[in-house]
Amino acid sequence: MGQYRDRMTAKLNAGLAPSSLEIHDDSMRHIGHTGDNPDGHGETHFKVTAVSAAFAGKSRVERQRLVYGLLADELKERVHALELVLRAPGEG
Repeated sequence: MGQYRDRMTAKLNAGLAPSSLEIHDDSMRHIGHTGDNPDGHGETHFKVTAVSAAFAGKSRVERQRLVYGLLADELKERVHALELVLRAPGEG
């Protein structure tokens, strides 16, 4: 794991208490794209898949805003893009 992935994992676990959380560094697929980290260390593009009761009754946009709020520091510092798959328990 990298520093930013570790930070995101800790913040999402604390803020969402997810029953399932996967964070995948997808930066290698975006080399040369906007937001690419020129030092080659990745941690700019992530796919986050989470299942949490915190998402129950919330729209897709509300769920995304919740995650973006929890990860605001990481998005300001280094993380350029998040692909989010956010579900409440029992959702397919």
